[in-house]
Amino acid sequence: MPRLTTVDPTGHAAFAGGVPPINIFKGMAANEEVFKGFLGFMGAIKASKALTDAELEVVALAAAQDMGCQYCLAAHTKIGAGVGLDADRSMAIRQGRGANAREQALIDFTRSVINSKGYISDAQLASFRAAGFDDRAAIAAMAEVTAMTFTGLYNHVHQTEVDFPAAPALA
Repeated sequence: MPRLTTVDPTGHAAFAGGVPPINIFKGMAANEEVFKGFLGFMGAIKASKALTDAELEVVALAAAQDMGCQYCLAAHTKIGAGVGLDADRSMAIRQGRGANAREQALIDFTRSVINSKGYISDAQLASFRAAGFDDRAAIAAMAEVTAMTFTGLYNHVHQTEVDFPAAPALA
């Protein structure tokens, strides 16, 4: 059961412009300024086009798995399916296995950033770059990790009710 305030999205200013009334947003909208800032931040990450939509979902799934956020796993498994990450591929990403060297480098970079709190080695950054990623991609990946950290922490504190199909348990 949710532990923080939620809002009715009907007529609520935060939901103008087509913001989906999913449970996480109904809760975040209780602080409209932070919610709008979060949406703007997420929009900026995507607008940078430093990572493809699928690559952003790779980062989101790897981060959600490391955060242990069931809401995030469910949401990003669903969103990932919409950008070409089928169930098997989403599961592999969560297990830390990329479909190719580039995707593996993205997963490894994401997990290194999370697990080291950003204190990655020169070799880890060089490996990420060797896979064809540039500094803009590194910044976008770190921004996505930041967004996932916020949403994961928020969902843990709030105990957001999952309104997506549950992500399968890791095999």
